[in-house]
Amino acid sequence: MSTVQSTEPSTAAFSVAPRAPEGIVLASSAAKRLAKLGAAEGKALVPRVAADGGGCSGFQYRFEVVETAEDDDLRIEADGQAALVDPVSVPFLKGSEIAYVDELAGAQFVVKNPNAASSCGCGVSFSI
Repeated sequence: MSTVQSTEPSTAAFSVAPRAPEGIVLASSAAKRLAKLGAAEGKALVPRVAADGGGCSGFQYRFEVVETAEDDDLRIEADGQAALVDPVSVPFLKGSEIAYVDELAGAQFVVKNPNAASSCGCGVSFSI
């Protein structure tokens, strides 16, 4: 068995693909709306998403606009916009899409959660 060794210095050349935490993604609809709102406000708006205990189905989504991230927040990005996810909420939001919908019933940011076994009519609370 023979081996070949290079006399040139080796440099590791690799890149890490950006990956959303546990498959949580920011939809382009949400990114577009965040860009529009940020332009109107004159600054970037960053929503922080969490799943809290409560609501009529057991858990409820919490959206808040924050100036800075918590040290352990997870950041997801799409189309130049970002959202933060509370790390404690990741198991409940695994595989979810944060989107913006503008329908007859109203316009709002929503979480499309494949883990939710049921949700209430308003879409804010869910059960697993």
